[in-house]
Amino acid sequence: MTATLNPYLADNFAPVQTELTVEQLTVIGELPPELNGMFVRNGPNPQFPPLGRYHWFDGDGMLHGVHIQDGKASYRNRYIQTRGFKQERQAGQALFGGLLEPSQEGFKNVANTALVWHRDRLLALWEGGEPHAIELPNLDTSGTYTFEGKLSSPVTAHPKVDPVTGEMMFFGYSLGQPPYVQYSVVSAQGELLQTVPIDLPVGVMMHDFAITEHYTIFMDLPLTFRLERLQRGEPAFAFERDRSSRFGILPRHSDNQSIRWFEAPSCYVFHTLNAYEEGDDIVLIACRTNSTSVLGASPSSHEGDNRQVRTDVPLLYRWQFNLKTGTVQEQTLDDHSCEFPRINEQYLGRPIRYGYAGSTAPIEMPKFDGLLKFDLDKQSVQKHSFGEGRYGGEGVFVPRPNGTSEDDGWLMTFVHDETQDRSELVIISTQTMTSEAVARIQMPQRVPYGFHGTWVTLP
Repeated sequence: MTATLNPYLADNFAPVQTELTVEQLTVIGELPPELNGMFVRNGPNPQFPPLGRYHWFDGDGMLHGVHIQDGKASYRNRYIQTRGFKQERQAGQALFGGLLEPSQEGFKNVANTALVWHRDRLLALWEGGEPHAIELPNLDTSGTYTFEGKLSSPVTAHPKVDPVTGEMMFFGYSLGQPPYVQYSVVSAQGELLQTVPIDLPVGVMMHDFAITEHYTIFMDLPLTFRLERLQRGEPAFAFERDRSSRFGILPRHSDNQSIRWFEAPSCYVFHTLNAYEEGDDIVLIACRTNSTSVLGASPSSHEGDNRQVRTDVPLLYRWQFNLKTGTVQEQTLDDHSCEFPRINEQYLGRPIRYGYAGSTAPIEMPKFDGLLKFDLDKQSVQKHSFGEGRYGGEGVFVPRPNGTSEDDGWLMTFVHDETQDRSELVIISTQTMTSEAVARIQMPQRVPYGFHGTWVTLP
């Protein structure tokens, strides 16, 4: 497939090349006066036409930030200045291959996936390498961040920060050689306290994990990487549908001798919503698919007949792992197709009533046509629709300062109007989900579809 035909290089997936700073933006509606901080979203934005076949995960990281202060909003977007980005800029062309077609130069850390705020530091993340420190509010790249040289593994795009202790947990995975996973704990003061290996039988793509108040949960799912397949001329990645899913539960500060593995039917999980303890049970809630072909990894076994059954539709699921009996229960919580789940992170690792996710549009490309609010107690769902021809991204939950309930706050996301080719930051009240947005901030240029964002409260 040539670059001009690749759908991830066209329309609103196409990159923008201009880095802007615009101090005053037009607002439709009214910005909540309590909002003082910065919404920042990460995503892929290749600076040059890519080598070979381009995968959406390959693009150079670009941050789009909206600073809201005293009822006014400003915008800036900046490339993340990684080593590979600088090499290619100096060369004036792409030098590195991507996931579907590696080059002799190997892969570059594109830092394009997500962000985490910990100990007054913003880190841009890509699960194949080290984080990059980002300055606020200017979005300049300070450089790679290695926890004073103690970092010995890649860092997941989805670290977890305990809202009570202030600790940050993360892991890094390796595909080709053991240890296939290394798990780390960082203190509230930012010191990397421990890194322990987690034993797996084979390398897997482990994109996310979860924490509870006392435990950490790993997912050994059957999207595997095997060199022997590559040697046979087959893709190294494959979804092994006949292989069970395994969930490893480890006391937060323990070594790998304390991990307990629970088996469940074959599935894949990109993103977890939350996990928590309930008596002897560990509860995990996540977006689950029966299989995935995200890396061109076709399932290794098929239905007995020729029916074309979609097995990659993500649905919100709940697992219960009983630490006394070793039993596993799982159930579908809802039949809305959804991804990029988020919660009020003041409740991370604790019981929750509400969850939020993007409503996946019934089309080929990965777009969201609205945002969903799940009431897990009432088993009900509310949807905020973006409108005809309008698609958005992950809804980041921003709690109201001094809010009085779990769902007292807003969801923020960039929305693109494909008819007008315009983008805006939409702010939705989570207590009136089905109503119109409370504010729509008009962007000075198109904001391409991207991945994950965060809100940072600023003085």
